[in-house]
Order: sequence, then C-alpha cells, then structure tokens
Amino acid sequence: MKDINLISPIDGSVLVRRTPLDRDAAQAAVARARAAQADWAARPLDDRIALVKAGVAALTAMKDDIATELARQMGRPIRFGAGEMGGVNARTDYMAQIAAETLAPRVIEDSAGFHRQIAREPLGLVFVIAPWNYPYLTAINTIVPALIAGNAVVLKHASQTLLAGERLAQAFHAGGVPREVFQNVVLDHGTTEGLIAARAFDFVNFTGSVAGGRAIERAAAGTFVALGLELGGKDPGYVRTDADLDAAVEGLIDGAMFNSGQCCCGIERIYVHESLYDAFVEKAVAWTNALKLGDPLDPATTLGPMAHVRFAQTVRDQITEAVGQGARALIDPAGFPQDDGGAYLAPQILVDVDHSMRVMVEESFGPVVGIMRVSGDDEAVRLMNDSPYGLTASIWTRDDDAAAGIGARIQTGTVFMNRADYLDPALCWTGCKDTGRGGSLSYLGYHSVTRPKSYHLKRA
Repeated sequence: MKDINLISPIDGSVLVRRTPLDRDAAQAAVARARAAQADWAARPLDDRIALVKAGVAALTAMKDDIATELARQMGRPIRFGAGEMGGVNARTDYMAQIAAETLAPRVIEDSAGFHRQIAREPLGLVFVIAPWNYPYLTAINTIVPALIAGNAVVLKHASQTLLAGERLAQAFHAGGVPREVFQNVVLDHGTTEGLIAARAFDFVNFTGSVAGGRAIERAAAGTFVALGLELGGKDPGYVRTDADLDAAVEGLIDGAMFNSGQCCCGIERIYVHESLYDAFVEKAVAWTNALKLGDPLDPATTLGPMAHVRFAQTVRDQITEAVGQGARALIDPAGFPQDDGGAYLAPQILVDVDHSMRVMVEESFGPVVGIMRVSGDDEAVRLMNDSPYGLTASIWTRDDDAAAGIGARIQTGTVFMNRADYLDPALCWTGCKDTGRGGSLSYLGYHSVTRPKSYHLKRA
C-alpha cells in the first residue's frame, strides 16, 4: 500500500507518514468492532456515559500537545489551538445530559390490555469520516452520541490531521472505552469506498467536500445504509440598517477570517444595507489589517497558513478572477509580507463584487470575503438564497421579529441573529441543498445513530 503523507503547511515538510490498512486488514478491524458492539450496547447507559466522558477528560488533558500538533498539521495558530477542547466538552456534556430522556422508550399505552411503545436501538457500527479543519469538534459530534447510544465506532480521519485520530483513540481507550469498540483506522479512498459498498457499516457520517459526498453516495448506492453528509458551504451575513455596526464587523469579519477562513460555517459573503455600507467596509478593512499572518507556533500569530498549498491556490485564483472581472481588493498584501505564494496567504476583502464571480458563489474556504451593498431585506434574501449551499445564515439587527421573518425565508440549516460561526449542541446541526443531509447534535443527533423499534404487546 502507498503511504499517506501529512505535509505540514508550516514548511512543506512531511510531518507524519502512515501506511493505510489493506482490504483484508480493514475488514478484520470492522469485524472486531462489530463483534464487540453487542457487549458494549448491553452495558448500562450510565456506564457508557461515564466511560465516554472519561475519554473526553483524557483528551482534554492532552490539550497543550494537541494545540502544538494542530499548528503543525493544519496551521491553526497555537494561541487558538486548545480552544477546540472547550467545544468538545460542551457538546459531550450536553449529549450526555439528554441521553437518558432521548433514548428512553416512548410509551404510547400501558393498560390492562396492551403495552405499546417505541424504543430506540443502536444501529450497530458507525463509520465517521472526519475532516481536518476542526478535527476534534467535527468528529465528536457523531462519536459521542454514537458510543453513548451503544454503537461501536470506526473513525477514519483526514490525511491532513492523522494525529487527531490517533489522539482520539488514545484518549477514549484511556477512559475505558474498549479498544475494539472505538477504532481509529488509516484508509485510502479505494478501501474506504469498498467497505461502504460492501455494507460494512450501519451508518456513515462524512464531513467534507461536495465531491467527497458524491463519492460516498455512489459507494453506498443500493446498500440502503443511512448517510449523514455535511458538505460545502457559502454562508452569508446580512447587516440590516438597525444593526450594531461595531458588533457586526467584529462578528462577521472574525467569522470570515478565523482559522484562515477554513470553517464549515465561516462567513464567505456579506450583504450590508446601503445606509451602513461605507462605514462597515471601512471598519472591516481596519479589523482585517490588524491580523498578524505568520508561523502558527508563534504565540503572536493570529492568522496561520492555510492547511495546504492547493487550498491557498484556490483562494488566490478566485481573488484574481474577481479582480479581473471588476472587483476591488481592499487589503494590500504588502501589509502581510509572510504571504509566500504558497500556504501562507494574506487575508482579503473584496468590494464591487456580484454573483457572476466565483468568489461569491463557489466555496472559498479561505481568508477572503466579498461585501455587497443591498437596498433592504428583499434584496438581501434573494442574494442569500442565490447559492447551491445552505448551512448557516447570519442576520445582524435589533429587531427579533424581523430576524425571524427573514430567517423563515432563507434556505439554510441554521439562522443566527447577532452571531455567526457557532454551534449550539442543543440545536440540530444540519444543512440543505448541496450542503448535504442528516443532522448531528441535539436530541436529533441520537436519532441519526439509532433506529426506532415498535412494541405492540397484547396482554392475555
């Protein structure tokens, strides 16, 4: 098998090299997980919860090492690296808190004549294909409810964050989750697709590109295996005339630039009411120029390299094309001398943009955002919906009713008011259109990794 190399964006060196499992070894790992699942599901729910939480506690104890590893693997500045553990713990705590109520049977009738109820059973074996941009948070979204519900889990992490998969396995095993019940595997695309096509799993959760999602769907065709797909995004922000301007700039531009723009629900396009447009743009430029691009291992760095040179090149191409079509770039790259034409990329704000430009309609997944002037709610809604994606939308206003009304008209999975780029574990994380299907977190997250089973018992 050809080795998988993790190329560090810091200097282009090979940071990690791993040999993927061949087909036989992968099938054996799956068989071990499936064989161990029944005993895991038979454990009391409280025991499973305790072991999962112990695993997350062990992971949290590694946060300093994880922060350094993330900087080296995918370029996130070390000052932010450990922050992912806060979300990991919050999501784990909430999913553990609601487990008993959510997984409990729903009794329809319990009379002298009948007992009728709907129970929920684990699906069996859950396959998590995790992305590199938030390698712990995204994986935890499915791993935690799947394990708590009584499933075994096989994790395949992205080649850019191979060490994250190994850390997760190390932590859960240290917490007491049996090694066969939670397994981290290194697989190539062919073996991954072959396992899915052979119905090796009972549920597949994939977070990644639209092209990757299509490959997963093709592999699963005819198997009837359930899929959870979180794919691309082009999340919009809308600043109404009654918005708190400073808060809107802080929230939306941070949402566009944090993690070098490599966020599933990052802000990729902004529509500003004409009455606030000039002031918003001026403040957005000042905010962006205050960023410090550099070595992610330097505590002073606030903007690290993109995870891979090819990702940065996609953004550069979009910017160049937009400028060629009449857009204006407001950030002078000379202010970011660390931009090396490779993975290190200066942030950019574009104006005089429209939806004929790729940068406004195709996913960028980098530190660039286009800002358009709009006349009001109707134009903003039309433009926000003019996208093949639908993950989140962010509305900035002091009017709750207006936000709710606008939100009802937007084709999206989550509507935010006066915030962006955030996951609430009590709310379902879901998308529409090419962003994918299914949902994680909230009580619905448990529905994704369990199946209903009806009992209709007639008493003699």
